[in-house]
Amino acid sequence: MSSVSRIEYSEKYSDANYEYRHVILPKELSKTLPKSRLLSEAEWRGIGVQQSRGWQHYAIHRPEQHILLFRRPLGTDPQSGKVDPELERQAKEEYRSQYGIRA
Repeated sequence: MSSVSRIEYSEKYSDANYEYRHVILPKELSKTLPKSRLLSEAEWRGIGVQQSRGWQHYAIHRPEQHILLFRRPLGTDPQSGKVDPELERQAKEEYRSQYGIRA
């Protein structure tokens, strides 16, 4: 089984501004990555991570560097990777509704 086929993807989760997901790489694949900086989209796609547009590698989880942490603004159009104001409004309204937060 190839390393790429063993990449695992979390469900998406969110806060009031971003949606998040984490990607778990096989440890042998993660050993080839830079340890002191974030990956560009070209780099993470180049190692086989597959996800829609707009995701950004935003943090390094030092204890488990084979776990890549991604985020994108709420309302990001997965086709274009750009924030759509109507999608953003809907996503933020859904978040507030889910957690009982008033606007």
